Amino acid sequence: MFSFLTIFWLFREIKYIFFWIYLLQIKEYHVGRFLDHFRTYAGKKLFSGWIIAIKLILFIYFSPFIFFLIYFAESALFLKQIILGTYKKPVFTGKTFFLLAVSFLILTFFAATFDLKWLLILDILTPVIISGVVLVFQPIFVLARNKILKKAKEKIERFKDLKVIGITGSFGKTSTKEFLTTILSEKFKVLSTKDHKNSEMGIAQTILEDLKPEHQIFVAEMGAYKKGGIKLLCDIVKPKIGIVAGVNEQHLALFGSLENLLSAEGGEELAQSLPEEGLLVLNGDNKYCLDLYKKTDFKNKKIYTEKKGVLNADIWTEDIEAKTDSISFVAVNKSREMAHFKVSVLGRQNAQNLLAAILVAKELGMSFEEISFACKKIKQWQGGMVLKQGKMGIHIIDSSYSANPDGVFADLEYLKIFPQKKAIIMPCLIELGPNSGEIHKKIGAKIAEICDLAIITSKDKFKEIKGENKKIIFCQNPEEIFSAITSFCKAGDAVLLEGRVPKKLHEIL
Repeated sequence: MFSFLTIFWLFREIKYIFFWIYLLQIKEYHVGRFLDHFRTYAGKKLFSGWIIAIKLILFIYFSPFIFFLIYFAESALFLKQIILGTYKKPVFTGKTFFLLAVSFLILTFFAATFDLKWLLILDILTPVIISGVVLVFQPIFVLARNKILKKAKEKIERFKDLKVIGITGSFGKTSTKEFLTTILSEKFKVLSTKDHKNSEMGIAQTILEDLKPEHQIFVAEMGAYKKGGIKLLCDIVKPKIGIVAGVNEQHLALFGSLENLLSAEGGEELAQSLPEEGLLVLNGDNKYCLDLYKKTDFKNKKIYTEKKGVLNADIWTEDIEAKTDSISFVAVNKSREMAHFKVSVLGRQNAQNLLAAILVAKELGMSFEEISFACKKIKQWQGGMVLKQGKMGIHIIDSSYSANPDGVFADLEYLKIFPQKKAIIMPCLIELGPNSGEIHKKIGAKIAEICDLAIITSKDKFKEIKGENKKIIFCQNPEEIFSAITSFCKAGDAVLLEGRVPKKLHEIL
């Protein structure tokens, strides 16, 4: 019987080894992000609940039969999740294979060494053991990472004529990068970082794997979670042009202070890293970008804005019109050059990101006519939001990669365009720091203004979002959410998926 119990225990442990490595991976092995997860409702729940209480009681009043029942049930549940493909597992890389193997070997050793009673404690301590494995081997991974970063830096230094454009900010980075890459590709050989890979390793891998002698421009999206993070990236790629797309409280909890955030994603480090003959481009509609514009003594700095007259804007828009499948506007610069743009992206907020790309393209020698023509090649997904046709003829607006306060408000403004009933499905936002409660209250007020139904999928700031609004409900189960949506909505209604909602919900909607 001992052998069967140990096998069930080990099988159950495989599930949690996968889960904890998965969680560390999506937090990019960043200690601050990992620990911040345990401030959330979902994180706290991992260490609470009746099953852990039973195991602690079972340690004191040990019963092999109850032990068998618990681990048989957990193993059966894991087997069901394997069959359905619903269990959490990391993306398999050399690093994750190594961590999985070492964690499994350690737990197997414990299983063979300790009696059944102590396996209960090892079960509860699994996250501590796996975190310990990661920390022990982290210096080796750091050395390997630094070696890769050095190789990337040495390679890009050999490309003397390569013009590097760095894009940072709390939001708008990816869309600005995508728009700029598409526009510049009309005239130049352009390489840009892939998808949302904006860390030092993502940028380094792009350089090492994809940078070729024929490339004239490299567009690098830059993200960071601590002060000095953007400076590190700038030291590698040496940008000549810097864009700060927009700044807010996103990730404030990780930076520790607004000062640290403004130093990194706020653009200060990027501005300080540009050469004297470089160009700094800032979002004139963002208060933090305007503050940076006023206080930096960088010689060649320009701002873009939706309206003329903000600190003598270098480029602005007129006649913005947002439709369900596109936006259109007239772009005007100081020289009174102008052109009409119609772009197949969703949401008025993308006019800002397009303006940043248009301004830089003009600085690099493209005419308004060339840029306007190139914008016709921009795809909907490049704006960060995609309109899909869902079940029963319901419009599904997919903005589910990630969410930040400005993004939520902008996406709700886009949702307002739809004439029939409107619903939103979203989790509470994370890593916002001390102002999180107030931010969620404002989101709740905006939802109440626009939506006929809101389903919140996490509990952390649900009370703040809900307020007194009965149209805002809490639900986590994808099938129940699907049932609520399909019973409430009919053909022509619109549902916004904001932030990381369950993958299964995407499939069934």
